[in-house]
Amino acid sequence: MIHDQFEDFAAALPAQRAMACLDFGTKTIGVAMSDLRRKVASPVKTIKRKKFTVDADAILSFCAEREICGLLLGLPLNMDGSEGPRCQSTRAFARNLAALTDLPIGFWDERLSTVAAERALLESDRSRVKRAAIIDNVAASFILQGALDRLTHMEIPL
Repeated sequence: MIHDQFEDFAAALPAQRAMACLDFGTKTIGVAMSDLRRKVASPVKTIKRKKFTVDADAILSFCAEREICGLLLGLPLNMDGSEGPRCQSTRAFARNLAALTDLPIGFWDERLSTVAAERALLESDRSRVKRAAIIDNVAASFILQGALDRLTHMEIPL
């Protein structure tokens, strides 16, 4: 089920289970996941985009292997908060994915997450090639960490 409000998404998550976050790029999907207590986000992998069925299978296989309880998708809002074509594409992917799984699906504002990830990778002295290979999953971890930080301030059992 898709939840447009983060509070509804958070309420749909079972306690003591990890959640995952997806950062959609045009060529790759960055994947991050939380720990069981939902305190720390970690970058996990990058999926090379192919077609929806292949991408969805990779995502849902990952969720089954890791016992993920919910999927958070980075929503690429414009800087003024409006939704453009990339948001529409992300929402369409979420609708198609929701038809294949019972996992709760939510959204989180991803503005500037890639910039923050790039800055962190630059500070860690990664080469341009290495940065390009992991930027999406690091961005996904930044998105997820923002949501996890919000969860700690909500009155919902983690």
